[in-house]
Amino acid sequence: MKCGDNIEGLVPEDVVCNHCRGVDYFFDFARSVTSAEGPANEIMHAYKYGRQIHLHRELALLMEELWNDPRLSVQKNPPWVVVPVPLHWRRERWRWFNQSFEIAKTLAQQCKLSCQKALRRTRNTSQQALLDRGHRLANLQGAFQLSPRERRLETIRDKPVLLIDDVFTTGSTAEECARVLKEEGGAEKVVVLTVLRG
Repeated sequence: MKCGDNIEGLVPEDVVCNHCRGVDYFFDFARSVTSAEGPANEIMHAYKYGRQIHLHRELALLMEELWNDPRLSVQKNPPWVVVPVPLHWRRERWRWFNQSFEIAKTLAQQCKLSCQKALRRTRNTSQQALLDRGHRLANLQGAFQLSPRERRLETIRDKPVLLIDDVFTTGSTAEECARVLKEEGGAEKVVVLTVLRG
């Protein structure tokens, strides 16, 4: 199961969930710490919309739980490169910060990994929360590019990338980012890590 959705009961390793059936993702797989409900969702809401920026430390600590997945911990050489999902500059200025970058930066420091702003958002797309998966993918087409710095330094070429975001819903944002990281940036693989699964 590539999208990281929760399935109850005893699940064989090669199971394909309804979200993944018939879909070829650019990212290799996705993992989330918990579902978007309860205390974790409340913390995320306070962090993103209440501008309680200090909560990025708690959220990054939650994400360290994902290192129990052997598919992550086995990657040693070369080590993972941490890349946050970017916000458009207008939205970042309105919010005061990029929630994904703050989590990614802290997670990278805790795990002694490199954090690179390898992507930039070129279009201020309409709110994804109101759209279904098909419309989300269309909405995001061409919305991300490699950053000018990444084009110059090639920090992710032939490297494994951990793409960090706050919430995984349909996977459309992760999919478009992973496509750019692999096709334009030459990333060896892209694994998506989020705090919440919507």
